[in-house]
Amino acid sequence: MGNIFAVTNQKGGVGKTTTTVNLAASLAEAGKKILLIDLDPQGNATTGCGIDKTTLVNSSYDVIMAEAKALDAIVRPDNLSFDVMPTNVDLTAAEIQLLDVKVREHRLRIALESTRENYDFVLIDCPPSLSMLTVNALVASKGVIIPIQCEYYALEGLSSLLQTVERIKQRVNPTLEISGLLRTMYDARNNLANQVSRQLITHFGKKVFHAIIPRNVRLAESPSHGVPVISYDRSSRGAIAYMALASEFMRREKLLMADK
Repeated sequence: MGNIFAVTNQKGGVGKTTTTVNLAASLAEAGKKILLIDLDPQGNATTGCGIDKTTLVNSSYDVIMAEAKALDAIVRPDNLSFDVMPTNVDLTAAEIQLLDVKVREHRLRIALESTRENYDFVLIDCPPSLSMLTVNALVASKGVIIPIQCEYYALEGLSSLLQTVERIKQRVNPTLEISGLLRTMYDARNNLANQVSRQLITHFGKKVFHAIIPRNVRLAESPSHGVPVISYDRSSRGAIAYMALASEFMRREKLLMADK
């Protein structure tokens, strides 16, 4: 049964969607069966996978509101080697509508119970806020991947996210763990970036991925072409970094499974 991972950070602009799309592509490149779920109303992961948001018949909104089965909302774009549950602006309404439904924190988990069996890994691109959508993703997930930009405010928002993860673990999802913190948009020439990177390692130790995602023009360009960076320019520093992340991620998960 495929393990589910929420890719989240309440701070926007840290490479959350970029990480979800490119980790999905890199894991698929390694032969894994992958489902990417776009749970961000902005739908950037959807467009980054080359899917037209305006033509969707079913989306993650329909799934989380129990108006469609997960299988009916999943598509496989011709240019990708992994499946996508896309979204559009309709998902904005789910935040309010979920307040009036029963077991609202469990809607996504329930919807994915049978579908996840078809995959090795399910990656959820969360909105940049601690919203009911993010809570649904965390309740459904085994692990949390936190992209974090090495800048002055990086650690501020991290503490509240970690508190939320801990509360959900204690009350609803006891198997939830932090899978790793990923340093993104990294520039080794920047003294502040190096300082924050050291702070992350001091505070979180082995939870920090060894793989580091650099600032990279090709990585920034690929979403406008509707493809992951390994399809756009697999020799770029961005593509190489995400393939390294995928390898490290799979090694970590294999070790965790071996320990159980």
